[in-house]
Amino acid sequence: MTEASRITARDGMRADARRNRERVLVAARAVFAEHGIDAPMATVARRAGVGVATLYRHFPTRDALVRGAFAQQMETCARALTEALADPDPWQGFQQLVETICALQREERGFPAAFAAAFPDSTSEHAPYRQRAERDFTTLVRRAQASGALRADFHPSDLAVALLAHCGLVTALPDDGAASRRLVAYLLQSFRTDPANKPLPPPTALTLRSFPIATDSPQGQRSSRA
Repeated sequence: MTEASRITARDGMRADARRNRERVLVAARAVFAEHGIDAPMATVARRAGVGVATLYRHFPTRDALVRGAFAQQMETCARALTEALADPDPWQGFQQLVETICALQREERGFPAAFAAAFPDSTSEHAPYRQRAERDFTTLVRRAQASGALRADFHPSDLAVALLAHCGLVTALPDDGAASRRLVAYLLQSFRTDPANKPLPPPTALTLRSFPIATDSPQGQRSSRA
């Protein structure tokens, strides 16, 4: 064992173990982008150049690996929601939130499935975070509607519909940023209050918790959990 491998960080992880963990995360993002988040763990290990046992030592479950691989993106979403609530202009906050999430969907090919998979999680560890996100988004919607900027018949489930539509676009056209940005602009315009807008049909029962990942693309398919 080299001297470098014995150096231990404040979190107790040796330098060599930390390097292996980072290699696994980089490999996971690449594999999930190519094959979806249900890709075999062994494929991730091979891409990282580590043994399967090493991978499981750092990430004992698939969900732990998915969360680790896209932790930064999920933190960005959480921060965007916090900033949206703090914005004195609720419409501006709403718009920035939608644009941030859609940009992450566009820039990180494996993230749309990971984002959707995070919300059905009902474990005691993650349920409070999901519930708070749903509650905070509902608060943001009500504030934007009270300001008169967001149409009164917008329903929080409409965000799931919008993200699903955008997910389909970036999956089919992963390199067409212009198409993504144009769709997001169209969606945001449709959410704005406009006297000429006709009332919408009743909202869908779809929620972020039942967000489906069902495409014919390499993203794969994860069954929804209510």
